[in-house]
Formats: sequence, structure tokens, C-alpha cells
Amino acid sequence: MIEFGTGPPLVLIPGIQGRWEYLRPAIDALARTFRVLTFPLCGEPECGQTFDPSLGFDNDARQVVAVLDRFGIDRAAVCGVSFGGLSAIRFAATHPERTTALVLVSTPGPRWRLRPRHHLYARLPWLFGPLFLAESPFRLRKEIAAAFPQWRARWRFTRGQLATLAASPLSPTRMAARAALIANTDVIADCARVAAPTLILTGDRALDRVVSVEGTRAYLELIAGARHVPLEGTGHLGSITKPYAFAALVREFITQCGAGQRDTSDAA
Repeated sequence: MIEFGTGPPLVLIPGIQGRWEYLRPAIDALARTFRVLTFPLCGEPECGQTFDPSLGFDNDARQVVAVLDRFGIDRAAVCGVSFGGLSAIRFAATHPERTTALVLVSTPGPRWRLRPRHHLYARLPWLFGPLFLAESPFRLRKEIAAAFPQWRARWRFTRGQLATLAASPLSPTRMAARAALIANTDVIADCARVAAPTLILTGDRALDRVVSVEGTRAYLELIAGARHVPLEGTGHLGSITKPYAFAALVREFITQCGAGQRDTSDAA
């Protein structure tokens, strides 16, 4: 369980990589306003908890409960990035009394499914995982170029990501197990149970080559009162390519919906 900053509590759930380290630029930006609490997902060596496929997204929802209990916090805003957004929906649906606000960042839509070749990757992740990772620079190249028009800035960002990869290696096997959850979970039923104010953040349609922006926007119809705000000039990685613009949108939303009060139950 990792803690950064001071202020109103915000739990940040990482993406399919399962590692919070890949969100460090977003964490640093959010920590200027919030007390950011995060963690590696179940199954990661540093987590200390095994991943149980039968629990689905309750694996991660239980981690959010453990984080809040560990720090003596009754209620908090919950922000899920990409795959982590599905875990955040599950937590908000099953623990409405502990959720002050919900933020979904480029989250796979309720009808998202693996592409045919990714089904193959998921069945044999130890074999095809390196191929999937090798595709990533090509999927993200246009987005990174839009976020960093100057080559020096692009190189700094890429170098930082490579350093994170070296320090916090990814597991294709664990990523494949998480991807399999998406197709086997009725997220629509959970959306109907979300009571917290909800913000849906996406990048530009032309720049997100990982999930469909229109798919993510479908949550507007499924979660009562949800709002959508685009993070201009970004795609799937907007939370880390433009972290301060991202953090500003989150801060504005949480302040407007009245969920940004410091938790007086904080015992840490």
C-alpha cells in the first residue's frame, strides 16, 4: 500500500500492467491536491495477495477496502485507469457508502472484447507476450507524438517508461489473466448500482489506439448522472503524458461534486 501527498483521500487503481509505478507522473500530479493511495494489483509479487480468477474484479475491490481500512479512512474518491476503471466500478457498486466519487480514465467499454489475435496472446502469454509488448510502440506512436511535439520531450518520456519497465517488469501471464476477466464480467449490472458522482475521462478518438473512446463513453448511459470530459491532445496515456492537465480535471470534478473534503476519520 503506497501513500503520496496530503489532502482529501483518493484511491488510484492501476491498469492491466498491475503496477502503480507506471502511473507515477499522474500520482505526482494528483498528490499536489490529494492524499493518493495506491497499490499493486493482486498477483503481483509486491502485493502479497494471490489472484483468484473466481473472484473477478472483487480481487481489486477487496484491495481498495484493505487500503481504506489500513489508513483509517471511511470514504474516498476512487479513480481507475484503463483496466483499473472496471475494478473501480466494482468497488463503487459494492461499497457505495465508502465511495465519494468515481473517476474512470480511458476504461474499456461495457461491451469491450479482445481482438482475435489477442485471444491467441491470452491463451499462450508466455509465448506471445513479447510480441504484444513489441506492438505497443506502434500503437502508441501517434499519441506520444501528439503529446510531445518536440523530439527531446518524446525521448524523455520514452526513456522514463523504459526505466520503469526495467525496474518494474511486466508479467504477460498476469496481464492475460486480467484481460480474460473483462469478457467474463457483467459490468453493466454493476453500473446500475453506482450511486457516486462519476466522471468519465477519455482522450481523442483518433489517438486512443488501445480502447474505443465511444466504448468508454457508453458508461454515460449506464451510470446515472455520469459526466464526460475529454483530455484534449491525448489518447490512452493522457494521465501520464499530460499528468497536470489530467489532475486538474480530476480536482475540478471532485471539488464541484463536493467529494473533496478531507476525511476526518483519517487515523494515519
